[in-house]
Amino acid sequence: MNRKMDGLRENEFNETFFAAWTRGETGYPLVDACMRSLQKTGWINFRMRAMLVSFSSYHLWLHWRRPAVFLAKHFLDFEPGIHYSQFQMQSGTTGINSIRIYSPLKQVTDQDPEGLFIKHWIPELEAVPTDYIAEPQKMPVSLQKKIGCMIGKDYPAPIVEHATAYAEAKKRVYAWKAKKEVREASKEVFKKHGSRKRRAT
Repeated sequence: MNRKMDGLRENEFNETFFAAWTRGETGYPLVDACMRSLQKTGWINFRMRAMLVSFSSYHLWLHWRRPAVFLAKHFLDFEPGIHYSQFQMQSGTTGINSIRIYSPLKQVTDQDPEGLFIKHWIPELEAVPTDYIAEPQKMPVSLQKKIGCMIGKDYPAPIVEHATAYAEAKKRVYAWKAKKEVREASKEVFKKHGSRKRRAT
């Protein structure tokens, strides 16, 4: 959609991160539960789709194309005209949309505070107390042993650190968007694809 955004992520694609994301083994429970649920059922809601894209794009710094194709193969309601434009928008490469970096930790508090969805799709976390369901790696080792869920063995530790990945992604995307050639291209994208308010009749 915006060719001046080309080069933002393409040359840094981390195959290990991509594989962990596709398997639902990132160490972020809601991200992993959504991925596992999607692969079993073919559907998750819009907010969780956006979170999966955001996490792959910002926390893992993956270029949008391969994750987009992967999810397209799993959505029962896949529609290319919506899917690919939404993917570019959520990954911050249209140049005209605000940057939306979802916190996979806050989303647990907002969407699954009791961890019911998480525990359904990630049975290895079934005995994790609610206080630790968003960040099970913070459980004391003694508790991990007691409930039979050792982080790094039974369930992976986070593959990236949230605050660091969030800050770095935000810095890099805004720096890219500030380039003169990107700003000019973004104006053209908006003319062609931007939302239009209807005139009163």
